[in-house]
Amino acid sequence: MQFQDQKTRVALLSVVSNTTLVVLKITVGLFIGSVAVISEAIHSGIDLIAAVVALIAVRTSGKPADEKHPFGHGKIENISGTFEAWLIFLAAIWIIYEAVHKFIRPAPIETASLGVAVMLVSVLTNTIVSHQLFKVGNKTDSIALQADAWHLRTDVYTSAGIMAGLAIIWFGGKFAPQYDLNWIDPLCAIAVAFLIAKTAYDLTKESAQDLMDANLPHEEAFMRNLIQSSRPLIRGFHYLRTRKAGHQRFVEFHIQVDSEMTVNDAHRLTQELSGRFKLEFPDSTVTIHIEPCTGECLEKCLNGCMMMEDEREKIKKARS
Repeated sequence: MQFQDQKTRVALLSVVSNTTLVVLKITVGLFIGSVAVISEAIHSGIDLIAAVVALIAVRTSGKPADEKHPFGHGKIENISGTFEAWLIFLAAIWIIYEAVHKFIRPAPIETASLGVAVMLVSVLTNTIVSHQLFKVGNKTDSIALQADAWHLRTDVYTSAGIMAGLAIIWFGGKFAPQYDLNWIDPLCAIAVAFLIAKTAYDLTKESAQDLMDANLPHEEAFMRNLIQSSRPLIRGFHYLRTRKAGHQRFVEFHIQVDSEMTVNDAHRLTQELSGRFKLEFPDSTVTIHIEPCTGECLEKCLNGCMMMEDEREKIKKARS
């Protein structure tokens, strides 16, 4: 519950900061006639939508499993991340369109210093908020907060680039008025578009892989080490599968034990494995199937067999 409250608070902070920046950027962008600043306003508008979606996703993912959703609501965060990424793609296309239009019909930028000021405010604000989002997102393993954090971190870079472009136009107008530097504005806007499109691609890839139930290599390696550390109680394992839904992990596998092991001992063994895994990866569901080991090396058992040849022979002889 403490983690859930932290996630909700930082997601709400992102909504408030993005709302403020959208209003500020669109007002200044229209006032000075900068397509780069307006493109950043659109970027922040997309960030605002993403922040609202992330807030809803965070609140929904925290709900416990119920009859209709026995595996919980964690995948809402992956859906949120994918949706946010596609919003950025659309924003990138719009920004490129507007920038090309300004290349064809250039217009001078008035009061470039005001644009520099609003970009500086954006850089400072989004640096602070994205840091908090990353901090809580990584701590709670929230893909929705991490996606929102990357949105704002991208905004930091793009705002800094546009601020530099406007500063060049500003200083150029003061010290080299004979040169027309207004083309820098749409050029910066196009650079913004390509940068955020790359971010959108990365977010889509990261969010969608959990929707497709991709395996978790790090978690699988950790579980293999746990199983192998329980030798000789565990003689082998197979069918190890992992997947993730939001911050929730699901692990299942079969282990082979002595056929004479009692139910109590087998239960104690599975509880120990599950407990040790959850210490490393909280909010995990571990399902373990127990099988008796006969010493016969079936195809499914070969990769996970942890017995020496003489041990297998001894078991076979005892059974015959």
